[in-house]
Amino acid sequence: MNDEEDNPIASGLIALVAVAVVVGLLAGIGALAGTRLLGIGDSDGSSGGGPAGGQSLYLPDPVRTSDDGGPLVTLVPSPSVTTSEPDDFTEPPVETETAQESAISLSAGSGTVEDNEELMLSGTYPGGEGAVLDIFYNVNKTGWEEFPLDTNVSGGIFQTYVQTYKTGVIKWRLKDSSTGKVSNVVTVRHGE
Repeated sequence: MNDEEDNPIASGLIALVAVAVVVGLLAGIGALAGTRLLGIGDSDGSSGGGPAGGQSLYLPDPVRTSDDGGPLVTLVPSPSVTTSEPDDFTEPPVETETAQESAISLSAGSGTVEDNEELMLSGTYPGGEGAVLDIFYNVNKTGWEEFPLDTNVSGGIFQTYVQTYKTGVIKWRLKDSSTGKVSNVVTVRHGE
């Protein structure tokens, strides 16, 4: 008996490896021929440089821009949300200002939310970078109370989510306690 008849498993593995090498070589040659046929890669076959068909991506040179100091985003209140000017806020602002001078602009994400559903409050406060805004709410005209949450101003904008178990018509507003400036009022129907 010779060695091949004694060890058929080794012979089978050698044949399997030989077939895999041949198939791999044929697949590699086919892929190389296909990329050349389709024009993928450089015309000289190297991997450096740009594509054979010219530039496929144009990236302009960076240009320095100017910062106007204002907010980068302008938020528009939803048409279903009622907004009004400060009218029945029990704490008067430290400084008296007209509606044009009111720096805090508040908008609500929705005019109606379900009971215990989150409501997004967002807006702009140009010049209020780093300010901490207190949130106040007035449920069914019972008087203003401070909500147990604050929001911070970054880049002239702020955004936070509020959630309450109270239902009815709730008015929301924000106040910068350090300057006394207050936002406009937004009215949202909660859970009705």
